[in-house]
Amino acid sequence: MSDGRGRAGFGRLIDATRWSLTGLAAAFRHEAAFRQEAICAAVLIPLGLWLGEDALESALLVASVLLVLVVELLNSAIEAAVDRISPERHELAGRAKDLGSAAVMVSLVLCAAVWLLVLAV
Repeated sequence: MSDGRGRAGFGRLIDATRWSLTGLAAAFRHEAAFRQEAICAAVLIPLGLWLGEDALESALLVASVLLVLVVELLNSAIEAAVDRISPERHELAGRAKDLGSAAVMVSLVLCAAVWLLVLAV
């Protein structure tokens, strides 16, 4: 984890990439929902590139799948931070987790809608 005194320039880019890959590995290792969505993405991204009739359609199909992964990562980060702060049940902690979960659901609905609209038209 960075303490704010990291390297600058290209070294900073290398460090940031390493931290990002560590985060992805942690999500895959510890978050069942992320694993499931990553497996779906491994199928849907190539399919979206193949089914899109032009670059815009392909981009929409792929981006909607990637958005689900992004939102799931943010949801997992919220859950981890809330759990780290206190293991006790608290109304606001529950609300934060529920809002993160709702964001994932909205991203899944958006993904399904994009796929249906692009492939049906």
